[in-house]
Formats: sequence, structure tokens, C-alpha cells
Amino acid sequence: MQAVQFDNYGGPEVLHLAEVDEPQAGPGRVRIRVKAATVNPFDYKQRSGMMARGAALAAPIVPGLDAAGVVDQVGEGVSGVHVGDEVFGLGSATYAESAVLRAWALKPAGLGWGEAAGLGVAGETSLRALGLLGLRPGQTLLVHGAAGGVGQLAVQVAVAEGLRVLGTASETNHELLRRLGAEPTTYGEGLVERVAALAPDGVDGVFDTAGSQTADLVAIAGDPAQVVTIAAYGAAELGARFSGGGGAASAALAKIAELAASGALRVTLARSFDLGEAAAAHTLSESRKADGKLVLTVG
Repeated sequence: MQAVQFDNYGGPEVLHLAEVDEPQAGPGRVRIRVKAATVNPFDYKQRSGMMARGAALAAPIVPGLDAAGVVDQVGEGVSGVHVGDEVFGLGSATYAESAVLRAWALKPAGLGWGEAAGLGVAGETSLRALGLLGLRPGQTLLVHGAAGGVGQLAVQVAVAEGLRVLGTASETNHELLRRLGAEPTTYGEGLVERVAALAPDGVDGVFDTAGSQTADLVAIAGDPAQVVTIAAYGAAELGARFSGGGGAASAALAKIAELAASGALRVTLARSFDLGEAAAAHTLSESRKADGKLVLTVG
């Protein structure tokens, strides 16, 4: 089968199509014929060598953490899903014609393949972060980097859970945030004061998807433990919590699918690329100028 891979760390140009062996669904896994795979920030960080800590690349890597497609192989011990089912979920090496998923949910009827693929990482991450914050209906959440792929889903999930949501973004994305149910403000210098003007009684929790202004976010939350970040790797030095994955992914995806099916949550696609255009997709992702999810389409 064809897949996108890289043989050396470097810029987007190291990505190329290659013939690779088709993966097999082991115990507790399903294999899908991929229809769309999402391009996430982790992918370009992995490709660039940022995650390698100076170690050389031991073998070629096929990037990708989530995808949507049609089940064509069910591993031992798997129940509730069958060959031919349309699903989305989390896995590895998803920039390919076939991929194995470790967690999945049925694709909501009427949802496009690109939108379904975009629910995986962003949806699970949003629910995990909000679960760590433990906010109750009526409390106030600040989403830092609210116009990005994860940020947009986090805003919608929080609104569906009855939270008041403030969101940081550039001014060009403020109307988007309003449509999603958030009260927008800009990031950068003066953030603490701007948030205080919007929420004089304070903010009960902060979800940081941008990885910037950690000290300001701690000041806004009051309690550093009420700042959860997925992007500021040094946040623990200030008492904030870094969340890097794990948890009950299948249950999270089922809830995300339910919200999407009800219309309470939608995925904004910034742009779709053919599988062979992965380098261009990484270039746009790395620019951080994509106001929504980037997907690779297959077939």
C-alpha cells in the first residue's frame, strides 16, 4: 500500500510517498481503509526531530495519529464493530491507505470524512483537559488559542457542558469564536487585564492549546493547578499541569460522536490535501495560520 513517510528528520520536504507493508489489526484493534487523516501539530514536531532529543532516526516513520475510514479487519477481542462500519478514531501511521486504530467510534451519519477525521485527537484532547479541570455548569473557562483545531472543539464541548467560555485568538477570528459560543479577546501583552475586564469575578479554569504566556494564565486562574496545557512543556515549573495523552479514549470518542451527531459540535476544515501533498499540509500546519483542521484525503 502507499503511505507518506520520512527517512530523515528535517523540513516538510523529507515527506514522500512510499510503498509499505499493510498493517494488521492485533488484539483490541481495528484496521480501516483510510478516507481522511488529520494533520496535527505533533506530526511536524515529530518530523522535524523536535521530539527525538538528539537521537538519530532508527527507521522510516509514517506520521499520523487519527483518521476516519471503513473497517476492513477486526482484531481479536474486539466487539461492537464490524467489517464495513464507518468509524473515526485514534491510532498511528494514519498517513496511509490503511491504518490501525486503538480507539474509535462510529462516524455520525451525514458527517464528511474530513470532519470525522478531525474529531479524533482534538476531541479526545478537549474532553481530557476539561475533565482534569473539573468545572461545573455556570463556571468560567478560558481557552487560550481558541481558534485552532483543538481550541475550537474545546470551546464547543465546554459550551455544551454549560460553561461560560472566554477564548483568545487574533482579531480576525473573533467572529468565528462568537459563532462557536465563546467571548473573544486577543492574546499578548495585557491579557490578564483584558480577561479581568470580561470576567471581574475571575476565571475558574484555563485550557492552554497555544503554549504561550503561561505565567499570565496562572495569574488569570489564581490557582496554577487550574491551568491545563497541551503545548507548554515547561508549565510544571509554574505549577500548571501538562496533559500529554492517555485516558479513556474510546469513551471520549463516543461522547464526541454524540455531540457531533446532535449538532452541538462541528469541525471547521481549513483545507484538504491529497495524500501525496503531505509536505504542503505540513508547511501550512507549521505556519500556525490554519484556522481549523488540515486533512489528507485518500482515494
